[in-house]
Amino acid sequence: QVQLVESGGGLVQAGGSLRLSCAASGGTFYNYAMGWFRQTPGKEREFVMAITWSGDRSYYADSVKGRFTISRDNAKNTLYLRMISLKPEDTAVYYCAAGPNTSHGPSYSDPGLYYYWGQGTQVTVSS
Repeated sequence: QVQLVESGGGLVQAGGSLRLSCAASGGTFYNYAMGWFRQTPGKEREFVMAITWSGDRSYYADSVKGRFTISRDNAKNTLYLRMISLKPEDTAVYYCAAGPNTSHGPSYSDPGLYYYWGQGTQVTVSS
């Protein structure tokens, strides 16, 4: 059983930046691919970015291309999401998730792939 705890969310002005962290415990972090998702009220959970267990490949949603960067530190059991040039439409609760590694890249955008989820951290971008 892996426990995931997100942190780093907050209120930021449009154009600003934030770095989210996701601390993992209770399992072998490097066994899992990791993903970031986000959700706003009344909408389905939306894929943001994912990274393989080794960090050699990452995947992103078109909406965050060039603005968000995913990384991981397996020695620290921590996943990161660096967000720059934030827009009001990035406002959401951001969740990290752990799941199996797969060679089928598009699978990483499916929330159903993931086994474990954090409780989420709120990101609010003001205009």
